[in-house]
Amino acid sequence: MIIKVCGMRESLNIREVESLRPDMMGFMFWNGSKRYVSQKPDYLPDVCRVGVFVNPAAEDVIEKARVFGLNRIQLHGTETPELCSAIHKATGLPIMKAVQIESADDFMQCSAFERADGVDMFLFDTKSSGWGGSGQNFDWSLTDSYIGSKPFLLAGGIGPGMEDGVACVSHPQFAGIDLNSRFESEPGLKEIPKLSVFINNIRNYEQN
Repeated sequence: MIIKVCGMRESLNIREVESLRPDMMGFMFWNGSKRYVSQKPDYLPDVCRVGVFVNPAAEDVIEKARVFGLNRIQLHGTETPELCSAIHKATGLPIMKAVQIESADDFMQCSAFERADGVDMFLFDTKSSGWGGSGQNFDWSLTDSYIGSKPFLLAGGIGPGMEDGVACVSHPQFAGIDLNSRFESEPGLKEIPKLSVFINNIRNYEQN
């Protein structure tokens, strides 16, 4: 299972989270976020670095990809399939398209992105006005309505004590989870003990 820890910003905290061996770490480049990365940290992790953008200009994505050595782009706004493909072409990086979910009908958005060049994964997040980081989760049983061929991560309000729920998700395209606000002492600062217990528990489920 892919474990992505998002909303990283502080160098020491990045090192501490990296020691837990997540598969991906996310950096928020939307300046409306409380976790906005305004400058390059002194330390960047040796794991898949995901740049998270909301309705960006392609030039901004290209620049951040260069400066931060990004390995993947996450588009979390109302980007079109055409913009996703253009950013993929400009950066050469795979695209994870976030889709906000409130009802089964919201999965209908996925079909157009299934055909977009460069989009190889979805992230299903709870619908909110703030483009993620709401701390609320949606009804994961709604994922039964997703009939696409691309893998997806679950996001939105995943926190301590939810390991059983994660382990019960059985959709064939379910690939992993995105962890963020429920593991923070403040925006952009992860609580390592809580995160460590959760990640260890998830990995124990996979082994058993």
